[in-house]
Amino acid sequence: MLFVESTLKGYAVEASDGAIGTVGDFLFDDQSWKIRWLVLEPGEWLPGRKILLHPSALAEPDPVRQSIAVKLTKAEVEKSPDFLDHQPVSRQMEAHLYDYYGWDPAWGSSYFGLGAIATPFSPPPLVGGLPPEEAAEAVAPPEDADPHLRSTTEVTGYHIHATDGEIGHIENFVFDHANWDIRYLGVDTRNWWPGQHVLIAPYAVREIDWTDRHIELNITRDQVKASPPWDSVEMVDHSYEQQLHSHYDWPGYWFYRE
Repeated sequence: MLFVESTLKGYAVEASDGAIGTVGDFLFDDQSWKIRWLVLEPGEWLPGRKILLHPSALAEPDPVRQSIAVKLTKAEVEKSPDFLDHQPVSRQMEAHLYDYYGWDPAWGSSYFGLGAIATPFSPPPLVGGLPPEEAAEAVAPPEDADPHLRSTTEVTGYHIHATDGEIGHIENFVFDHANWDIRYLGVDTRNWWPGQHVLIAPYAVREIDWTDRHIELNITRDQVKASPPWDSVEMVDHSYEQQLHSHYDWPGYWFYRE
């Protein structure tokens, strides 16, 4: 099932034995376009903390209850490795998480292996809340920070450029729950093509400029204008995706490959 990222923010997160907070953000790998972590905001349950949860521990989001179940207990989450706010997640931190939960770093396949990355690295706003006396020891050196881990909150609003001019900005992300890929970027074209919204797959991403906050595509404005319109995730069914991918000559996804 497909979900729009912005609708999931604020969803309740429920462990096997009770509520543990809400969805605050998602961190994705900018090479594979996979969601690597859900940022949990525990709120009053664990004040001052933010916790990373791996997608392999998440059940399918429930839009009726506006919640996501997690295959963990409250005690397991409470004892999970902690992080400092506004610091990039280091490889060492991720290794501690994988070890603590027994999660597989290679979980889930990806449709993309694009490597469409520009420089320099601008660390996304990340998580934490260690006591001050432990803070200095926990901060990872900059060289250990993972340069491919990005926040969806950070990237929302990035300008999108076709080969012949700007077309709009990122307003959303469309996730595939089956393996938590970012299947599409939702683009608002209001400043160029008023009232229109389109979906762009990461297949079209040529380069990302993290300094100037924009993304370069390998498609033209005319192609975008002729693409199928989009206004809700409910319309993105099998037929719509076939039409969209055929229009741009993008590869198809596993569920309709023969």
